[in-house]
Amino acid sequence: MPELTDFEWGFLVGLLVGEGHFGGDGRQPQVTLRMHVRHEKIFRWLESRLPCGKLYGPYDHSGRRYFQWMVRGRALREELVPALDRFLRPELDEHVHARYAAMKERYGIGG
Repeated sequence: MPELTDFEWGFLVGLLVGEGHFGGDGRQPQVTLRMHVRHEKIFRWLESRLPCGKLYGPYDHSGRRYFQWMVRGRALREELVPALDRFLRPELDEHVHARYAAMKERYGIGG
């Protein structure tokens, strides 16, 4: 698991609860965070603290300018999921936790 403080993990979980997506492409799971370019500093922080993810963009699409950060495959299973299992609790947000659990079940991720 990457060396983040509990506060940093909490910040990331808050971002994912509010803005993230838990899913996949049919072959592998992925966690995606997409936000307006005004949040570029957050994405640069993610890039530096969680190099297991990949930053894409900025994109211009239908009048929207945004960055997209993704974690997939082995990095997701071995680095992000252990932290999410620890910090993403159903008592915080049942709906998001259910989406996360469905992604894990669909792609056979233990934990």
